Amino acid sequence: MARVARLTRYPVKALSGEDVEAVAVTAGGTLAGDREYRLTDADGDLVNGKRTPLVHALSTRYDRDSGTLSVETNAGETAVLPLRERPEEAAAWLGDFFGVDLSVDRDTELGFVDRRSAGPSVISTATVETVAGWYDDLTPESVRRRMRANVEVAGVPAFWEDRFVGSDAPAFRAGDVRFEGVEPCGRCVVPERDPDTGERNPAFRERFVERREATLPEWVDEDAFDHYYALMLIADVPDGARGRTLAVGDEVITER
Repeated sequence: MARVARLTRYPVKALSGEDVEAVAVTAGGTLAGDREYRLTDADGDLVNGKRTPLVHALSTRYDRDSGTLSVETNAGETAVLPLRERPEEAAAWLGDFFGVDLSVDRDTELGFVDRRSAGPSVISTATVETVAGWYDDLTPESVRRRMRANVEVAGVPAFWEDRFVGSDAPAFRAGDVRFEGVEPCGRCVVPERDPDTGERNPAFRERFVERREATLPEWVDEDAFDHYYALMLIADVPDGARGRTLAVGDEVITER
């Protein structure tokens, strides 16, 4: 049976994810609590993995009851930051770590997802395992941390998520929540980096594109892909399914 195997949200954009057993879909179509906070510098630019590998040197855990962010650096320094109640204090500590003046923004309605007109990102367990097999030193967990998907579906073949984009693509339902494909997720430099050290593998992208093109299923609408450095589905939850709850174990059914 196809089912939801994992749900992951990222309380602070670009920082560590948290696995949850159930999560509500917001009125805006995103997962509640996903990318709820973001860090921006004095110019208003995001501090994220695309701009600095330092994000990989920071492990974080957000406590929703207290609104605090526990942080630990690769050097072993730890702190508990009052992210919700005194964001300026959290920004000062994080700014010192990143070496820039920072501000903390919060959006509980939609979150600071990259594509604010779309919703959760989706990948299959088989896709994660297949991509890990393309490299000698990658594990499925490493691939998960590099790709940063919200919803992982088990019981389906590798690249199952690709069938939901392109001409005449179907949709799927997970429990009571309907998902409609928007586009394949084009990747940035983040998947090329070790999620623990930030060290970049210069051969990662070339290998990825080579294997992605070679293993693209026959039923995929290739016109939906601008390039082959893409993995994961960006989906939309239509208005009628928003406000519902998605849970690990929910059955996944393809539908029109």
